[in-house]
Amino acid sequence: MTEDIEKVNTTAEEPVVDEQIEAVPESDAVATEQLADQPTVPATVENTEDLNSTEVAVAPTEQTDEPLVTTDEESVEETAPKYTNYETTTDIIARLKAIAESDDEVSRQEVDALKSNFYRIHKQQAEAAYKAYIDGGGDPESYTPALSEDEQQFKDQMEQVRLRRAAQHEAEERQKEENYTRKLAIIDRIKQILATPDDVNKYYNDFKALQQEWNEIKAVPAEKATDLWKTYQQNVEQFYDTLKLNNEFRAYDFKKNLELKTALCERAEQLADETDVVQAFRKLQQLHQQFRETGPVERDLREQIWTRFKAASTLINKRHQDHFEARKQQEQENLDRKTALCEQVEGFDLDSLRTFADWNALSEKIIALQQEWKTIGFAPQKQNAQIFERFRAACDAFFTRKSEHFRSVRDNLTQNLQLKEELVKKAEELKGSTEWKKTTDAIIALQKQWREIGAVPKKFSDDVWHRFNAACDAFFEAKKAANGTVHAEQQENLQKKQAIIDSLAAIDPETTETDFRPQLRQAQEDWNSIGHVPFKQKETLYQAFRAQMDRLYGALSQSATRRRIERFRSEVKDTDGHIRERLVRQFDILKNEIKTYENNLGFLSLSSKSKSGNALVEELNRKVDKLRADLEEIRLKIAALDEKEEK
Repeated sequence: MTEDIEKVNTTAEEPVVDEQIEAVPESDAVATEQLADQPTVPATVENTEDLNSTEVAVAPTEQTDEPLVTTDEESVEETAPKYTNYETTTDIIARLKAIAESDDEVSRQEVDALKSNFYRIHKQQAEAAYKAYIDGGGDPESYTPALSEDEQQFKDQMEQVRLRRAAQHEAEERQKEENYTRKLAIIDRIKQILATPDDVNKYYNDFKALQQEWNEIKAVPAEKATDLWKTYQQNVEQFYDTLKLNNEFRAYDFKKNLELKTALCERAEQLADETDVVQAFRKLQQLHQQFRETGPVERDLREQIWTRFKAASTLINKRHQDHFEARKQQEQENLDRKTALCEQVEGFDLDSLRTFADWNALSEKIIALQQEWKTIGFAPQKQNAQIFERFRAACDAFFTRKSEHFRSVRDNLTQNLQLKEELVKKAEELKGSTEWKKTTDAIIALQKQWREIGAVPKKFSDDVWHRFNAACDAFFEAKKAANGTVHAEQQENLQKKQAIIDSLAAIDPETTETDFRPQLRQAQEDWNSIGHVPFKQKETLYQAFRAQMDRLYGALSQSATRRRIERFRSEVKDTDGHIRERLVRQFDILKNEIKTYENNLGFLSLSSKSKSGNALVEELNRKVDKLRADLEEIRLKIAALDEKEEK
């Protein structure tokens, strides 16, 4: 009888920890099964991507009679083995398909690892394809990644896995309801035993069997767990309180349990030195499970051993909570930085980009921002996917616009090439022409059109330009050779016209007694009969000829004016007021007319830059000079009248 009793693992009068909390997907609430005297502690939940499990970090409490256990599926995830033995996307897709079709429980860690491996391999394949394209001489700006059929298959299989995980979750919830019903039945059976206190001893083995059955039944609905556990614990404690065991068994059992729980306290205290916070927390969960399964100790030591174990648990829980709070803060900072990058990319004014340099400069900025993005860690799980999609959408919008712009530019370059090839064809047809003037004008017009046409594809640019330039040069070289004799003739004409200028310069109006007007008329006729001179000397030579003619005609004009004044003096015998008034009126009229011409000359000098405009200015200057000479003659006549009146 004693041997049988020593094998019994009792839980009477001992606080029991909550049931192991199983992870549930998405946003399902998670609670712990607690003692009747322990208040419910709120949990903080964070979602993970894909097959999410709930992270639960329960704050430690002081008013409790049971070890405080918190679970965190993400901590398990961080220490889970890595599934990295896949080298092709085909193998990964096949494994996902097998998971979707299997009846086994879906491992979120494996699915996450498969997803990570798939996109790692997918990225390597994309980079290899791009490198092969560049090594093959492809244009980086024209590169368009090929569509990936594997990626769509991968997403389809991931969706099937998600659906299967949801189905598993529904099955788990149904199982929890069944477990709840079974545990209620166990409590009812214990109550039936307690209804006859005198017969408790003979139902001891039945009671232990019920406890074993209770422990074998796993999770129940979270919202019912606390009340269920309180009811169960109250009935268990009542059973042990009414159970009349011999003192020897109870003392031995309590001593044995004290040793076990003391060892668990020591192991929990050693976890404070564990550098891996998550690993320490995970080990603590295992210790809590063992503490709960260990039977009670003496009532006087019960509070003491629990306080010691709770103190060690509180320390580990605090470190674990601080760890995830720090990570949560870091993830929020990462989200803020990534949001700033999104706003920066979205804020670029794509409509202002005109040239290749503008697009390429902005491309470099966005690529730099993408590199910066890679250096930033994860954002909070709820926003991580959204912020990435936002950043990728902004980058995709830019590169799509850039691709469209470059495609448009390429089309324009191709059209420009066709236009320039047509000009080349025309120039090559004209290069053999000997109609120098007409063909020169035609080729100059072609050159003007060439400058107005935009750029052509770079690989054709040099060839089409050399062809066009060669055709133009061929014509002008031929024209230059043909005009060699013309140049000699123009040099001879230059010497003849220079001789006319020299002969006019030799005439001195003061010493020449004969009338040299016939000589001036002959010089004008000879000048007009001589052909063209070199273009560069044409204007200078004409100005020199015009200066000599103006000098001599001016001298003749002054001489004639003097003769007219003398004749006026001799013809006007007496002073005549009417004559003077008429002269004064003529003087004023000429003076106003000169002023008008001078104003017109001012406007023409500012606005006219053509040859015809310059000729008009010269003609007006000659008219002004003539009017000034007439004005001076009238002034001298008025002075002559005034002299006669004084005499």
